[in-house]
Amino acid sequence: MKRLALFDLDRTLIDLDSAFRRWAEEFVERRRLGPEGLAWLIAQDRDRHPHREIFFSDVRDRFALAEPVEELWAGYRRRMPHLVQCYPGVLAGIADLRSAGWLVGIVTNGMADNQLGKLRRTGLVDAVDGYAVSGAEGIRKPESGLFEIAAQRCGASLAEGGWMVGDSLIADVEGGQAAGLRTIWIDRGTWPGHRHQADHVVNDVVEAMAILHDAHHKSFGHSQGTAAN
Repeated sequence: MKRLALFDLDRTLIDLDSAFRRWAEEFVERRRLGPEGLAWLIAQDRDRHPHREIFFSDVRDRFALAEPVEELWAGYRRRMPHLVQCYPGVLAGIADLRSAGWLVGIVTNGMADNQLGKLRRTGLVDAVDGYAVSGAEGIRKPESGLFEIAAQRCGASLAEGGWMVGDSLIADVEGGQAAGLRTIWIDRGTWPGHRHQADHVVNDVVEAMAILHDAHHKSFGHSQGTAAN
């Protein structure tokens, strides 16, 4: 039986922070907002803006922009897929996992146009067995339903177990655990002092993939030993 590994998208498989900085530089240059404008945008803590509509409301107010919030946000969503890149080793790592017998999926919150655009532009859409985007499904992590959709599209079921890898303690770790999955948390220093029960903590997704390979080998060796007895 193939094992299931689900991954978050932003700040797990793709470098959203670098892409955001490139977007901010373009935004500031186009509107001639100057170095202070760029510094203000970069300084905006992502955890203060759980939804980009709130972020762009603040941007519009800060710079007294004429465009409606929805227009600013839509422009961001159109541009971002062209700026994001996978972290080094991601595509090769996914290929290695699938070659080793894993079913690999992506489960991500976000607007459908933005997230699907990122999946297509990075090549991830063709690299995995299935994916689920909250904006397309009408359900968000940490609700278990989005994990189940991703699992089913990979040809698996949450009832069979598996793993969830991501950088959010709530959406990915708590959500994954509630869905019956073991979890690997990518600690990017954005959850100081938060208690968690992730099975493993790593600094990047390549480390997480190494843990999955190790877990697979241990399980395979155990099953072989059991069969021989």
